[in-house]
Amino acid sequence: MTGTKPKVIITDGLRSYADAYNKEFFTQKGQRTVHIKQIRLQGQRNNNKMERMNGEIRDREKVVRGLKKEDSPMIAGLQIYHNYIRPHMSLDGKTPAEACGMKIEGQDKWKTLIQNASKN
Repeated sequence: MTGTKPKVIITDGLRSYADAYNKEFFTQKGQRTVHIKQIRLQGQRNNNKMERMNGEIRDREKVVRGLKKEDSPMIAGLQIYHNYIRPHMSLDGKTPAEACGMKIEGQDKWKTLIQNASKN
């Protein structure tokens, strides 16, 4: 989609990921995409954040019975929810936006975000 090759692909040890990497990215010449496949929940390299986001999308997708369109607004809505509304335990109960110094004022954060977006 981006027209560029990624510099690094991070996966867990599932064999089909290595097969797909070899098929799509392995090359004998030129710059190679590095495949990191030693991923663990604990350790220097992990994909916990991505797995958590995938879990949130799957949980919502079950209720709405799948994504009907490739450009579904549900994905953007989940990103907004994740970054501006949902408190995170790892951030001591703050949202990622609050951890970056962005505070959403008001009782209903969704409503405030929509009102602020409509002003611009």
